[in-house]
Amino acid sequence: MKRLFTLILISLLVALVFSQVKNVIYLIGDGMGLSQVYLTSMLEGRPLSLMKTPYIGLVKTHSANSWVTDSAAAGTALASGFKTNNGMINILPDGTVVPTIFEVAKTYGVRTGIVVTCRVTHATPAAFYAHVKSRNEENEIARQLVENETVDVVMGGGWANFLPKDLGGKRDDNLNLIELAKEKGYIYVKTREELSKISADSDKILALFAPSHLDPASSRKEQPMLYEMVEKVLEILSKDDEPFFLMVEGSQIDWEAHDNDIYGVWKEVVEFDKAVQVALDFALKRGDTLVIVTADHETGGLGLSSGDYRVDVDKIRNFKRTTDWIMANYSPKDQEKFKKAIEEYFGLTLSDEDLNRISMSKNPKIELGRILGEKVSVGWTTTTHSGTPVPIFAFGPGAENFTGFLDNTEIPRIIMKLTGYSLQYPLLKEPVTK
Repeated sequence: MKRLFTLILISLLVALVFSQVKNVIYLIGDGMGLSQVYLTSMLEGRPLSLMKTPYIGLVKTHSANSWVTDSAAAGTALASGFKTNNGMINILPDGTVVPTIFEVAKTYGVRTGIVVTCRVTHATPAAFYAHVKSRNEENEIARQLVENETVDVVMGGGWANFLPKDLGGKRDDNLNLIELAKEKGYIYVKTREELSKISADSDKILALFAPSHLDPASSRKEQPMLYEMVEKVLEILSKDDEPFFLMVEGSQIDWEAHDNDIYGVWKEVVEFDKAVQVALDFALKRGDTLVIVTADHETGGLGLSSGDYRVDVDKIRNFKRTTDWIMANYSPKDQEKFKKAIEEYFGLTLSDEDLNRISMSKNPKIELGRILGEKVSVGWTTTTHSGTPVPIFAFGPGAENFTGFLDNTEIPRIIMKLTGYSLQYPLLKEPVTK
């Protein structure tokens, strides 16, 4: 009898914890490994907002066919709980189409939102609503976004994939998906000013601020910052106090890490962390909102020291531009002007050997990034992704479930248990290595 009473009590407590999770804010820093997080904290001279969450764990990121994932397979794992091959979105290697957590949530009447700084048809956002064999099918992904109406509020870039070529878009089928979205009740937004005027009483928003990706955080002026979009989408999704599920991606951390660009990574992580703070502030006021912060994979194999037991943090703090900006405005062929630019914007001096390396490189921008890294004792092992596990940070009801050493497929499964969404999953499998 005593044992039965204990089991009943435990069941009631578990049910109470699960019922407390009404809303979910799922923040994904694309390419954001632990080194990217900690380096940014060092440069900012303070703990980042995401570092203040009470529960922290580690996440394996491998795909079904490689120990090093791409964003499509990683996004599928984070959004559906299944492993698939690199390049595939919510379709398994055997062709099975799997539902996303957004699609499941919609069957429960949950409102959904996506906020990104890339094209909204890019791999990570697409993983929450689309089903394609190749992530490159962005025109098809755009069609699915509008026709299926899985996402109520969408903010990011990429309007070219929604328009036919005669209207400046990329579509060959003459579909005007923006007009179709309007017919389905979406309010179309194209500028920062228009976004500021959107009423919180709005139901469905399609906000596309650029033909492709938004500008980098370090030079974005006319387009909204990530935290501004998150503030607005939270107003809209929470207006009637019904449950919602929001996914936010700091999309361009990954690209700066691909370029081995320390300054770019720093500024993109800062922008992402500001959005995290908006989410945490919202959750703190309510008590019914689970905030999850993680990454799809690590990019660049960033090492916090390339020798001599040091990282020259003070020197990095003098950096003022991305390597992409430098290469767009200065040519290594004009050596004196190029050297002066590096001194002005990075506080560093290039040697003749450095200039030769840049000039002889197949990718001068990345070579410059590596040289700058060497001069401040920061190292990179690759210009692609790595297989290094990534951190996960959690706050709110049920946050204690996101600790330990997790597989990325476990994250949406745990979320579903905490929210009460029901979906059966097969057993997890290790990747098939080549």
